[in-house]
Amino acid sequence: MALKLWASSAANALRISCSGARTPFPAFSISRCFSSVIDGLKYTSSHEWVKHEGSVATIGITDHAQGHLGEVVFVELPESGVAVAKGGSFGAVESVKATSDVNSPVSGEVIEVNPKLTETPGLINSSPYEDGWMIKVKPSDPSELNSLMGSKEYTKLCEEEDAH
Repeated sequence: MALKLWASSAANALRISCSGARTPFPAFSISRCFSSVIDGLKYTSSHEWVKHEGSVATIGITDHAQGHLGEVVFVELPESGVAVAKGGSFGAVESVKATSDVNSPVSGEVIEVNPKLTETPGLINSSPYEDGWMIKVKPSDPSELNSLMGSKEYTKLCEEEDAH
């Protein structure tokens, strides 16, 4: 992990971009060489992201999380209409390395599930912030988003985790 941190720091100092991830958002992207963090999204300490637009919150796992999981081979997601609670598990991601629960960053009702992930779970690896989104939720308390991290705080969290 220390080698990752050193490589990321060296790449940043030399202004080398190692990120191959596509970022569809017009917002600023912070590349850490090993994963991308998108400005304008909110993040959890358990590595989920949320994009809040109007009355809809789109949720997925971060590039950092998918990088640590490895190749995703199966995704378990809830049905539309199911209630989710902030911090509660709503599904699971199975990779060649492990199976991990996915937690909701906000409470509310699931209004859409990404149908592409059933046939192509690897979209979480190739496009975690675009094609690899997992669920869309109608938040019951949008103020819950205020307690989530921004891109700078999340980047710092990832760097600290990778240093250990």
